[in-house]
Amino acid sequence: MSDTPLIQPSVAEGDGTYTEGREGYGHIKSFVRRAGRMSAAQENYYAEMMPKIGLVYAPQPIDLAAVYGRNNPKILEIGTGMGETTAKIADANRDNDYLGVEVHVPGVGALCKQIAERQLSNLRICQHDAVEVVRDMLPEGSLDGVHVFFPDPWHKARHNKRRLIQPPFVALLASRLKPGGYFHCATDWEEYAHQMLEVLSAEPTLANSADGFAPRPEYRPLTKFENRGLRLGHGVWDVIFRKKVSKRPRRFA
Repeated sequence: MSDTPLIQPSVAEGDGTYTEGREGYGHIKSFVRRAGRMSAAQENYYAEMMPKIGLVYAPQPIDLAAVYGRNNPKILEIGTGMGETTAKIADANRDNDYLGVEVHVPGVGALCKQIAERQLSNLRICQHDAVEVVRDMLPEGSLDGVHVFFPDPWHKARHNKRRLIQPPFVALLASRLKPGGYFHCATDWEEYAHQMLEVLSAEPTLANSADGFAPRPEYRPLTKFENRGLRLGHGVWDVIFRKKVSKRPRRFA
């Protein structure tokens, strides 16, 4: 394994400058390509699995049914982290197909390991900027669900504009949902939770599934960090909305 980091530290961008290709989608780049090395296992699984289950970014719509070879429900997860939660959800719900989008290479390698060990045929990975993946590759009305679990809170006020959950991007994601499809966010940062609730409530095509914050559904497992936070008295907030079903006008004979 090379001693050269697979991910180089990111170059700081001007706080007010939109990243090329992201204009109009609500924020400048919301992630940082962290410096880090893969473990030997992560590197091996990455090399073995990505040619099999990796979805290569291309600026053209894809046929998700063809990608998975079936017409089962399709769920997008933005930011899979080290992949443990993503793999658990896919393992417990094998009748659903999942697309994880993640830029952090060691995290992708860790998820590849989970996919191989659990023999998950219903999980694919796209290692690319989620804004571009959603905008360019996912057709309107192609998703049954969207997961955004514990995104970077960018907790300093001057960095709030970098948060992923912003009105234009939420509108873009909502357009990719089928009628009745769900949009599920979770965070352990209370101020961000209220922003999520406010932004999703303002999207006219979405309706809250709860009166405010939602109870954690069984399909979202507790992470070890979440369990630790709960023991310390920290809160976790789930926000779950659904795509409205448009009412067709009644026809009279």
